[in-house]
Amino acid sequence: MINKSAAPKNVANELAKQAIKKAIKAKLNLLSLKAKLYIGAALLAVLLLVIMIAGMVTIVSNIISNESSTSPGSGIGVVGYGLEPIPASVKQYEDAIRSELNKYGKGEYTPLLLALMSQESGGRGNDPMQASESKCGYIGCITNPSESIQYGVKHFLDVMAKANNDIKLTLQSYNFGGGFIDYVKRNGGSYTYELAISFSQMMYQKLAHTGIYRCHREEAIQHNACYGDIKYVDAVLRYLPATAVGGAGGGTVVNASGAAKKAIETGMTALGRPYVWGGGRTEASIARRDFDCSSFVWWAYREAGVNLGPMGATTETLKHLGQRVPISDIQVGDLIFWDTYKVDGHVAIYIGNDQFIGAQSTGGVSISNFLSNSYWGGKKQWKGHVRRIVQ
Repeated sequence: MINKSAAPKNVANELAKQAIKKAIKAKLNLLSLKAKLYIGAALLAVLLLVIMIAGMVTIVSNIISNESSTSPGSGIGVVGYGLEPIPASVKQYEDAIRSELNKYGKGEYTPLLLALMSQESGGRGNDPMQASESKCGYIGCITNPSESIQYGVKHFLDVMAKANNDIKLTLQSYNFGGGFIDYVKRNGGSYTYELAISFSQMMYQKLAHTGIYRCHREEAIQHNACYGDIKYVDAVLRYLPATAVGGAGGGTVVNASGAAKKAIETGMTALGRPYVWGGGRTEASIARRDFDCSSFVWWAYREAGVNLGPMGATTETLKHLGQRVPISDIQVGDLIFWDTYKVDGHVAIYIGNDQFIGAQSTGGVSISNFLSNSYWGGKKQWKGHVRRIVQ
């Protein structure tokens, strides 16, 4: 006999089971969707991280690429100040120096080594390159100029190779010794006047007890930096004509004349002086060579007989003087303005061969590259303008 009441129960149970299965399946599908979303989010995060890292690598690579044109490793050159003529006692060795340099394929450095010899000895004595220590480890072992030039040139080129072709670092290391190169590499990688001071201070503290070292410059006494000559780079470059030496650019700087030439020559006498915010607004501060960017420009041109407004004029005054010219038409003596902490917030004087002289907040009165420098020029991101105040 069939129990008719059981049929509805079985149907109800079956429907309930199916409903439960559907609910479980829906739940699982929901969980599966959430899991997929989580997994997708995780994969997206990983992808974004990879893209970010790749972007950072690209940015760093671009920075390195941009800076390579002015980094020591790329062969950064220098421009001579041309303030002192090469003495006749040094000029007599020009052919010998060039011949020795040509053995290494470096004949273009002849003017620089003539300038170096001018500072080292003025061409006097049997060791005019002062190369005895590099050959023998002590002074006086070289007894004739030919031998001095041979070993002096070799030593200079060896130092330049270790300095990654940073000419200023090479010159200062010719004076300080190779230890300065290692010191610079541990502290930024390229020559600065501040590093020359700190190295000299460090070495003098170690060696003052020997009684060998004496301060011969006012700046050295001021900083208690009496090891070697902290102003050696400027001392050599005074004898180098206004010619670019080293680096990829090379070539001769456009010759300045008239007021522009006088202003640049005046400015170069202050090279190495520290930057002083608000300096150069009194005759006393000018006498101390305490300048900020605008007062330096004002002073240099005042000494050249050009009136740029009230004493120590600010960039707000200077940026309205003369005639605005396109960067493509820049000439020696023109004023370069940069948008720094404000529009036209910084100013310097263009000296040719993509270089300018000015009072910088880091580095003081110094010469720097312009458009080829990733900071000052940037090529892509440079904002500013050029004004011509003298023809």
